[in-house]
Amino acid sequence: MNILGFIFDLDGTLVNSKLDFDAMRQEMGLRQDESILESIEQMDKAEAHRCRTILQQHELRGASNATAMHGVHEFLHYLDKLNIRRAIVTRNARIMATQMLQKCKLNFDTLIAREDGPTKPNPWAINHICESWNVQPHRVVMVGDFRFDIEAGRRAGTKTVFFSNGKNFDDPDLTSNADWSLNSFDQPENLFAALGLLRRTE
Repeated sequence: MNILGFIFDLDGTLVNSKLDFDAMRQEMGLRQDESILESIEQMDKAEAHRCRTILQQHELRGASNATAMHGVHEFLHYLDKLNIRRAIVTRNARIMATQMLQKCKLNFDTLIAREDGPTKPNPWAINHICESWNVQPHRVVMVGDFRFDIEAGRRAGTKTVFFSNGKNFDDPDLTSNADWSLNSFDQPENLFAALGLLRRTE
């Protein structure tokens, strides 16, 4: 398959910030099924400012509480051994993303946050990274824990991996639309085998 790059979502995939999105929506006066970033974009200036302040407060608190998912460091080290490039595309603010990476001792050369351009599920960030790498999207894997990650990857033309973190999901957008599922970074053997990466270390 000749995979040359991995693009990861951040919060909920590589790290767990323990953000309470339900509480966030309640403070903002949003329904529980409303997307926060898209809802804020539709608000008038004053209300958008109020909700962005709430979002920032929660995100900074989440950054200070962030922990790396089990097995992430070993997973990334394995990719490095194979000279596979890696990047992050997140809907988080850059300041939160940077603080989480520092706290969890995760190093990435490429990070695209929500300030940088259209956010997932728009494939812009993934396309931008593939172009900067000079790599065709079908040789790149998008890994994430939410339907926006899978949708963005599919729209960009990458392979897609849904990270379930051991949870059961009934959402067909997650369980059916992704090319593969990964329950834990501690047990990546089946995924690596499917991507043809195990043979490359022999």
